[in-house]
Amino acid sequence: MTDTAPDASTLPPMPDDWRRALCVVAHPDDLEYGCAAAVAQWTDEGREVVYLLATRGEAGIDGIAPDACAPLREREQRASAAVVGVETVEFLDHADGVVEYGVGLRRDIAAAIRRHRPELVVTLNHHDTWGDGVAWNTPDHVAVGRATLDAASDAGNRWIFPDAGPERWDGVRWVAVAGSHRPTHAVASGPGFERAVRSLLAHRAYIEGLTDEDPEAYARGFMTQMCGSHVTFEVIGR
Repeated sequence: MTDTAPDASTLPPMPDDWRRALCVVAHPDDLEYGCAAAVAQWTDEGREVVYLLATRGEAGIDGIAPDACAPLREREQRASAAVVGVETVEFLDHADGVVEYGVGLRRDIAAAIRRHRPELVVTLNHHDTWGDGVAWNTPDHVAVGRATLDAASDAGNRWIFPDAGPERWDGVRWVAVAGSHRPTHAVASGPGFERAVRSLLAHRAYIEGLTDEDPEAYARGFMTQMCGSHVTFEVIGR
């Protein structure tokens, strides 16, 4: 038996009594495939959003060697984030394609949570599949998503990773999982949709390596399919 996702228009809105969010994903472009529409709206409302990426996406373009690909994708990610009002983008330098769930990854993410002190942490689908089992998720997404869930608790325990960053932060109130097939909350995508399309388009080298389709047509079509009228999240309270 598979889960059936509810109609996004019937889901409750995301919690809005927060000021700072930290978005933690594996690769450049992960946040742009849908989530950026919500980020654009949040920054418009005066909220602070920071991006944290576990890798630089160096294994993501088949025709470009990793040592040349990493700085290219970093530049594209910074430009992409700026489109939706995100000024701070950090990279952890784990190896693209072989990110391992474990203590090291948890420590790195917990340290970032302590530095930025978010009330909301956002990550990407950590489940084994996308949708109702229609496509297998990648190990990087699974590892980073699950480590983020754990690190949100780790950051608040002074005895776990005492050497990881500044004073503990136990102020994370929610972890919101984008791309989950079990959404609980939604953000209307309309206000941020056009900027989300431009944000995805900023990953032009990646898109051109991925498809022969016109980049703008690809970005707009994918965003329309991915978002529809809402960006959805599986919100886990703490």
